[in-house]
Amino acid sequence: MSIKVQNLTKEFDGRRVLDNISFSVEQGEVLSIVGFSGSGKSTILKILCGLLTPDSGIIDIEDGDVAMVFQYSALFDSLNVFDNISFALQERKEFRNKYTKEQLKEIVAKSLETVGLEGIEDKYPHELSGGMQKRVSLARAIVTKPQYILYDEPTAGLDPVASTVIEDYILHLRDETKATSIVVTHQMSTITRCSDRVIMLYDGHIVFRGTPKDLLKQDNPYTKQFVSASIEGPMKIAASGF
Repeated sequence: MSIKVQNLTKEFDGRRVLDNISFSVEQGEVLSIVGFSGSGKSTILKILCGLLTPDSGIIDIEDGDVAMVFQYSALFDSLNVFDNISFALQERKEFRNKYTKEQLKEIVAKSLETVGLEGIEDKYPHELSGGMQKRVSLARAIVTKPQYILYDEPTAGLDPVASTVIEDYILHLRDETKATSIVVTHQMSTITRCSDRVIMLYDGHIVFRGTPKDLLKQDNPYTKQFVSASIEGPMKIAASGF
């Protein structure tokens, strides 16, 4: 189950956020997409999961379910953990009425167990820490047994320990589900711990491709500026991001 993107282009209000970019992700691989704010990272994910339509280009995703883990969990505040996780199984037409209530309970319990959160089905999002909300969003993502998992800044807003926990579960889900994964991130620990390969975006183009080890070599001005978090370099900070 691979992803192939060819000559992808997307504009917003006359600004070309993605300019004829191409890349691929092989089955079971974790690709990190990195870059400063406004470089188009999240736009790629939104196109891949169908939330946005590209202006041009080819998206080749083999048949399979695509799951999205949103930046700030995006849990439904009015629903408890059980209903948040089982939402897709209860509402999507291909799953609706497929499972009994007892089967749903078993599936949700298994998903929570996978992310180390047993027995919290009756709790509401406001009763959970930020890290726990992130893990519930991971449990929700895997409940449909997806072949593809897209992560949008999965460790955003978390302290270093909570970030490490989420990174551990990204690796755990990769090993357990064998899903093809894309992680949009700017956090170096996520890049180095979770990625098989990395691409860096700037000004709508891919300015680096390689492994995390290649990125850390800082042997081109883009990787040097990114790794050192310097304001000096070829990449200028955008006023707003997409």
